Amino acid sequence: MTVQPYDTDRVLTLPNMLSFLRLLGVPVFFWLVVGARADVWAVVLLAVAGATDWVDGFLARRWHQTSRVGQLLDPIADRLYILTIVLALVLRDIVPWALLAILVARDLVLAVMMSALKRRGVTGLPVNFVGKAATFSLLYAFPLVLLGAGGEQVWRVACLWLGWGFAIVGTALYWTAGVMYLRQGTHILREPLPPTQT
Repeated sequence: MTVQPYDTDRVLTLPNMLSFLRLLGVPVFFWLVVGARADVWAVVLLAVAGATDWVDGFLARRWHQTSRVGQLLDPIADRLYILTIVLALVLRDIVPWALLAILVARDLVLAVMMSALKRRGVTGLPVNFVGKAATFSLLYAFPLVLLGAGGEQVWRVACLWLGWGFAIVGTALYWTAGVMYLRQGTHILREPLPPTQT
């Protein structure tokens, strides 16, 4: 007997709606940083997005509304925020293009592997602790770098140094988690296919 790994197949649940709202915040954040250059409001938006990330997970577990859609939306939203933050900071000449390339390369490698796994009927891999730590570090890193850029005040310098510390650690963890996912995926791909029924 197969145990369903989630509680409901419904899409329109409050946790999922919070995840959708968090996704809608991605282009707003980009405009705040690149267009309006309203850095403080951009950081506030990230803080709200982070809070909804915690709330939707808590509600899904508390109300038994974990769903496949929710399991897919959460990591997608996290990756989009990370890549959007870095792209915005690159366009503002705050971080180098190389950092964006390093982060995107990891996701492209995993995307190729996931396309192979989908042909095996695998639509996702379980999130590991290293991946969560990487996301946490990166989502803290770049708002701090943004707040610390372009100022000589003590608090700005502190934000900049702390932000880059999180960025370096987070990037290393991001790739470490990626290698772990690659190993999981490779193990699945090496397993023999089940015999087809006729």
